[in-house]
Amino acid sequence: MNYNWDWNVFFKSTGIGTEIYLDWFISGLGWTIAVALAGWIIALILGSVLGVMRTLPNKTASGIATAYVELFRNVPLLVQLFVWYFLVPDLLPERAQIWFKQDLSPATSAYLSVVVCLGLFTAARVCEQVRTGVQALPKGQNYAAMAMGFQQAQIYRYVLLPQAFRIIIPPLTSEFLNIFKNSSVASLIGLMELLAQTKQTAEFSANLFEAFTLATVIYFVLNMSLMKFMGWVETRLRVPGMMGGAK
Repeated sequence: MNYNWDWNVFFKSTGIGTEIYLDWFISGLGWTIAVALAGWIIALILGSVLGVMRTLPNKTASGIATAYVELFRNVPLLVQLFVWYFLVPDLLPERAQIWFKQDLSPATSAYLSVVVCLGLFTAARVCEQVRTGVQALPKGQNYAAMAMGFQQAQIYRYVLLPQAFRIIIPPLTSEFLNIFKNSSVASLIGLMELLAQTKQTAEFSANLFEAFTLATVIYFVLNMSLMKFMGWVETRLRVPGMMGGAK
């Protein structure tokens, strides 16, 4: 293959002001992190609530959570993104439509859409992890708390959830990494995150292999760093005698 490699391309001018191509990658990485972290906050909070609902004896609460999980897990992420970006704004009240479509910048409106989409999509997966963690605990834990006079909310807050979250840190780590990788769908609605900036660099510079190689390295380093961090968290929170704990 006759291809001229040029790794100095990242330090060359883009032709737009004083920017170099490396600036585009840094900007894209910033958007990727911002999207993933905001989406993860939504997913963790909502997923935890839904996970608790799925383990309650109340059939209505459990049914609502189950319906949510089945809906969001079985509709492709890309379809959900297009619904949130193209369809949902048109269903808002007129003033909200004007605010979303005209008052906000295109980048901000795209950012809000993808954050909500990723947050709700990942919440369905977090819900199942939380449900599994709670159900993995011995039933005696619940009975003992009831015997001590704890209310249902107190049982979950002080007894079940603190132990369940320690058990599910490994699968939660996987979901945490997935939300960073899934953030790449934002490029399809015009948000210039890492993948979008990579494609733009490849098109402007004609250095396709260099651009995607750097993007691959960035994703790899980012995810490995997150894995190391979550591994440290798991070690710090591990309780001897529990599932996954030290022996």
